[in-house]
Amino acid sequence: MVLWQDIAATLREAIARGDYQPGATIPKETELMAAHGIGRETVRRAVMQLTAEGLLAPVRRRGTVVRVPPTRTSITRTRLVYRDELGYYFDPVAQGWRALQFPTVATGPVPFDVAVRLGLAPGDEVTIRERVMGDPATGRPTQLATSYIPADLAAELPVLAMPDTGHGGIYDRMEEAGFGPIQWTETITTRPPTMSESKVLRLPAGVALLRIVRIASSPAGRGLEVNDTRMSGDEFEISYRLNRHASAGPPST
Repeated sequence: MVLWQDIAATLREAIARGDYQPGATIPKETELMAAHGIGRETVRRAVMQLTAEGLLAPVRRRGTVVRVPPTRTSITRTRLVYRDELGYYFDPVAQGWRALQFPTVATGPVPFDVAVRLGLAPGDEVTIRERVMGDPATGRPTQLATSYIPADLAAELPVLAMPDTGHGGIYDRMEEAGFGPIQWTETITTRPPTMSESKVLRLPAGVALLRIVRIASSPAGRGLEVNDTRMSGDEFEISYRLNRHASAGPPST
């Protein structure tokens, strides 16, 4: 018995071999049914799976085509923190990106994975700052940035819960209040997007989020903020230069 998983695997391998080039239309449902001796539902489930994986896309009046992957922009993380006239920033590629709309600020429960990083209990109250970042020339969103700030810190510094935190943003306000010099650590992960994230970032089906989670801490180790930045895993990648450790000298000749 031929299962939909078998048809999906056959099509996936054909795409990987280049039998169907990016932008090309795969065989019609009726052609796949006849070629494999299967029913329409089996074909549809296989195509739905490859669409969810980001390999195929339905195109009106053409059928189902092999999706053309976009050219990825490499975000070089040099493991340095920079500063310009607007304040701190963390990668030169994104330096020119700006908030495309005024930040939204709300109070709500801290997500489980963020709670661990801030030393909070899941569900504890935090101030949540949301921003949609992008190219101001085109208005196209490139990343979603969410800051989670412990409620007790926001109570100490009410400006952190205001939409406009002034020149230099929340980090300058924290350091001016004596919580600096701030130390940052980053973690890079991926996860499936929510429907809302897919809509804002205009993600095709099957595209994962590239997620950079940055933790800001005081010198004493107090968790000041977790910044969760999400962008298209199809359009962006993280790169960095590898330097030799003292133990990694070239072989002697």
